[in-house]
Amino acid sequence: MGTAPHRPDLEPEELVAGDDQAVGRGLRISLFIVLVLAAVGGAVWIALRPPKVAGPVKVTQLKAPETANTNVLAQIPKATFTDVTASAGIGFRHETGAYGDKLLPETMGSGVAFADLDGDTAPELLFVNGTQWPGKLPAGSKPATAVLYRNDGKGGFQDATAGSGLDIPLYGMGVAVGDYDNDGRRDILITTVGGARLFHNEGGLKFKDVTPRAGVSGNSKDWSTAAAFLDHDNDGDLDLYVGNYVRWSPEIDREVNYTLVGVGRAYGPPMNFEGAFPHFYRNNGDGTFTEISAESGVQVKNPATGVPTAKTLGIAPVDYNQDGWIDIAVANDTTQNLLFENQKNGTFKEVGALSGIAFDSYGNTRGAMGIDTSRFTPDGKLGVAIGNFANEMTALYVDNGINFTDESIPWGIGPASRLLLKFGIFFFDYDLDGRPDVLTSNGHLEEEISKVQASQSYRQGAQLFWNAGDGGFLNVSTNQAGNALFLPIVGRGSATADMDGDGDLDVVLTQTSGTPVLLRNDQQLGHHALRLRLEGSKSNRDALGAWVEVEVGSRKQSQQVMPTKSYLSASDPTLVFGLGSAMKADRVTIRWPNGRIQSLQDLATDRLHRIAEAN
Repeated sequence: MGTAPHRPDLEPEELVAGDDQAVGRGLRISLFIVLVLAAVGGAVWIALRPPKVAGPVKVTQLKAPETANTNVLAQIPKATFTDVTASAGIGFRHETGAYGDKLLPETMGSGVAFADLDGDTAPELLFVNGTQWPGKLPAGSKPATAVLYRNDGKGGFQDATAGSGLDIPLYGMGVAVGDYDNDGRRDILITTVGGARLFHNEGGLKFKDVTPRAGVSGNSKDWSTAAAFLDHDNDGDLDLYVGNYVRWSPEIDREVNYTLVGVGRAYGPPMNFEGAFPHFYRNNGDGTFTEISAESGVQVKNPATGVPTAKTLGIAPVDYNQDGWIDIAVANDTTQNLLFENQKNGTFKEVGALSGIAFDSYGNTRGAMGIDTSRFTPDGKLGVAIGNFANEMTALYVDNGINFTDESIPWGIGPASRLLLKFGIFFFDYDLDGRPDVLTSNGHLEEEISKVQASQSYRQGAQLFWNAGDGGFLNVSTNQAGNALFLPIVGRGSATADMDGDGDLDVVLTQTSGTPVLLRNDQQLGHHALRLRLEGSKSNRDALGAWVEVEVGSRKQSQQVMPTKSYLSASDPTLVFGLGSAMKADRVTIRWPNGRIQSLQDLATDRLHRIAEAN
């Protein structure tokens, strides 16, 4: 019997392995032969076996699936929104300054404010605007500026920009509104590519740029976005939080050189840019502010890289834990959302991950844009709604008593919202039934996105979700709200107010490089409303941060006075409580920002009440 030839190039272990392989091949061949014989034998047995007598057929009765919320679907009210942009006198058009280089700020759009700026209770409209890039202004043209419209009290508007002090070219992004010096006139902060600008309200719709004296300009290299006035230390004046997006310059953008296959150079996603710290300013009470960003605890770093975590596009100041001190929720684009819990000593503790709003249900970050909060459930639970990027569902974080969980799917918002790219988002009770509904303004970043993603389009319609109480949110269609609200636009900022004094809430949506859409709420459901405008004395004059609870029978509604919401925008802080068919509210309880409780009864419905803080 011969032996294997000697192979000096193989080690003993390799020879053993070769023998094992030979044995394995032999075993596999034998096993194959056995399986073939077994299969042949089985086939012969099946062919020769006697036929089996069939027994009686048994049919299992299956219950047909029930359609969820069948009764609730029939209750979605018919409440039409009418496009009155042109007839109301709005001729604004947003300017991006785009000239072909595809610089990221060009596609981010800008915000809008509904705010009573002349003290007559009718909210004005302020459209923040971009402008032409340096050296790119066409010959003989005037640079674009923000545009201010005076409300005539009936929902008609006249252009009041010229000579207002706001008619200066800025590459504007967002707007915050608040009476920072408690003189009874609301002031304006505009965020820009290049820092923030504060305009003091001089009366008569005239504004003065007081940025240098106030000390809130930030850095000339800042790309400031969402901002909010809030009284973080309960001392009776408004402090200021200014969020920044990313570390950006035209040179950095060109170096990133983001491209899409089949398109070429495109607007780059934020993950290609480093994050940026926010600025936080304490009001000194004399018209000036002191920056306390570092010591206040709002400058969060990525522990792995040491760079700023925030890429801020949305801010929602809210007393989330009901301890009487206002906290700050921050929506960040492609990085974790943040929640700054007020420590009652001038500082904040970041608890986003601990609270549950930092990530999605799988621990991932999302492209967060706009944000708003509301006690929207029948039992008064706080919700934090965040509009996210395309192919990411709108987030709806709900306070379960211990932390927040994202309940956008069980509440019905998630699946319907997934494909759209959501920017502006806010809660509002559009049908005055006493339950806050949700509206999102949508639109993509890239004009030619459909070339690379067939499911996407540049222009997208808004989405309206009707709050059915325990039935969740239901997606409203054109049959219930008309066509105007859902026409495709490149949606960005959004705001709400009762612009015509008829008791229900109207809507404005902005779009990039286009005209805004002003939508009048023409619901005729016969529902009643209680409208409240609060005026602080010991608390800040605008009463920002106050909570109001309205009781109607066994039902309670709670709303916070806070204009900052949505994407880069501000809404009228007048509170509108829908009462449905109820003719009156049994009790109104106000918790002022300084903790004082004030109760009111017998307030007439279907009119505006101006409530002063009791001394």
